[in-house]
Amino acid sequence: MRRDQLEHAVRTACQIIQRPEVIVIGSQAILGTYDEGDLPSAATMSVEIDIMPIAADAAEIEHLADMIEGVAGEFSPFEEMIQNDNTAGPSGTSQFIGWCLDKEDLCVAKLCALREKDQNFVGALLDAGLVDSAIIGTRLRCLDVRHEVAAERALAWLAVQGRV
Repeated sequence: MRRDQLEHAVRTACQIIQRPEVIVIGSQAILGTYDEGDLPSAATMSVEIDIMPIAADAAEIEHLADMIEGVAGEFSPFEEMIQNDNTAGPSGTSQFIGWCLDKEDLCVAKLCALREKDQNFVGALLDAGLVDSAIIGTRLRCLDVRHEVAAERALAWLAVQGRV
């Protein structure tokens, strides 16, 4: 995925829920820090965009997320839409914000899931020197006790990689 595609998805999500900002929580959040040209291919392979609405409570977040999923989610025509410079908001200027996870926080989340695709994603960023394994390790050690098992698994993976 390219940054312009992410920006288009953020604009679309914001327009669907009629809100000025959303949070990008999946692997595409790395495009908030780096342009796709600076990233290894393993970091831009996913075409899925995980967007979380910002709202006052969990029920409203769930409702807004359902709206986004219903209009632009899997099996929708959104993926087939033309994406170009003319996809800005109605005013033609930037008016929507997609807050992206910090690059090391993104790696922490990916390593807690520890699926093969997550390992490949984080490994590629580490190999390219785009994220700091010491920061990732420190943040893993700071996770709430309810995530202790996932954090320990992630730290073990980093150790096997020779990263911690």
